[in-house]
Amino acid sequence: MSVYVVDSNFLIQAHRITYPLDVVESFWNLVSKLANNGTIVSIDKVKNEVYQNDDELKDWCEDNLPDTFFKNSVELMNEYGVVVSWTMGRINHYLPKAVDEFLDADEADAWLVAYGLKHACSIITHEVSDPYRRNKIKIPQPCIDLGVSYINTIELFRHLGEKF
Repeated sequence: MSVYVVDSNFLIQAHRITYPLDVVESFWNLVSKLANNGTIVSIDKVKNEVYQNDDELKDWCEDNLPDTFFKNSVELMNEYGVVVSWTMGRINHYLPKAVDEFLDADEADAWLVAYGLKHACSIITHEVSDPYRRNKIKIPQPCIDLGVSYINTIELFRHLGEKF
């Protein structure tokens, strides 16, 4: 069985924009099913980003995701080092603020790439490749160079043959 690791935007954009909790219940039932059967997971850094708003999404996550859904990023130190090295190798391309933000220990993106490296799994994100951008490091850039796959929510459901 393939496992996919989700970015915070998978949950936050779904809740705020595409699949509001009060309108598209079938989406959230599917997310709960996939989380409970271990098809999708995430990391503690994503949990922190999602829970910082203390809103309806946080409540839904607490009530519907298994305790094992958010994985501890401490196990990713070696792979995180690879992501840091990748980032430092591009210091002449990215602005210092972009590097600092990407490598901020509290930000999830670099840790998600590390998780994808360690577990050879796809990252589910709404970010798209933008190789010429200098003011933000988007998840697809290190993924492309480090051989980590990434797909968006709809591609995930297509891979899994899920409909809602």
